[in-house]
Amino acid sequence: MGYNVLIVDDSPIIRKMVAKTLKISDLDISGYHFAENGRQALLVLEESWIDIVFADINMPEMNGMELIEEMVRRDLMATIPVVIISTERSRERIESLRQMGISAYLHKPFVPEEFARVVRDLLH
Repeated sequence: MGYNVLIVDDSPIIRKMVAKTLKISDLDISGYHFAENGRQALLVLEESWIDIVFADINMPEMNGMELIEEMVRRDLMATIPVVIISTERSRERIESLRQMGISAYLHKPFVPEEFARVVRDLLH
């Protein structure tokens, strides 16, 4: 049985890069779900079984911080690991995300090997 992933980023190029990196990381991925912002991501989380979320911080309509806050409010962070993939460098913001329960934080551009290691650690 493979993992279902949700990739949340307003950039279609980043969504494709994350999906491609997952495909070459030799993980058993059975389903890919995509969202352009936090609001769309919440709809996917309501309608689909998701094993792990990859999300950007800076997005229109509902950003990654707001998505995480809503996932905490809905108690989704207890069962779904979230990996933030962002250009954000603010230590305060990153620490705030960690306190809310994110599982990992990767800076863009990410190194595929580091990305694969983080995902393997979370899913195995």
